[in-house]
Amino acid sequence: MAIRRNDRLTEQLDRHWRHQLRGRLEGLTGEEYFWEPVADAHIIVGVFGMRVANHFGGPKTDYESFAYAGSAQGALEQLDAAYAAWRDGVRGLGEEGLARPCGPAEDEFAESPTAEPVLHINREAIHHGAEIALLRDLYAHR
Repeated sequence: MAIRRNDRLTEQLDRHWRHQLRGRLEGLTGEEYFWEPVADAHIIVGVFGMRVANHFGGPKTDYESFAYAGSAQGALEQLDAAYAAWRDGVRGLGEEGLARPCGPAEDEFAESPTAEPVLHINREAIHHGAEIALLRDLYAHR
């Protein structure tokens, strides 16, 4: 049986999303959402949004023009939408899509097969998701 790489790449992140990260965000309050012990968390825009725009035809997304939600619930909706667009885009690539060079939108990965930035985004999402979970723990125990 042939292994479909895009199924594996999608499942890697989706398993983390469903079983580790997303549940940890339930009950996020506005006070927590606006608490900023450090600046510049970028999972919605820089990890998912810009990549969806560059590779899957999503709306142009950048740090200067993105309208961050004014509530915790709105932010979770933005995060869910950005994640779903990324996941669905990766699922739709197929083996040929994963093998083609990803192009200049990914600077250091421009000549690399698209599978390389997909792996990078998976790592980034897992990394930043863990940071968010830690911040929630720190907030609760401050």
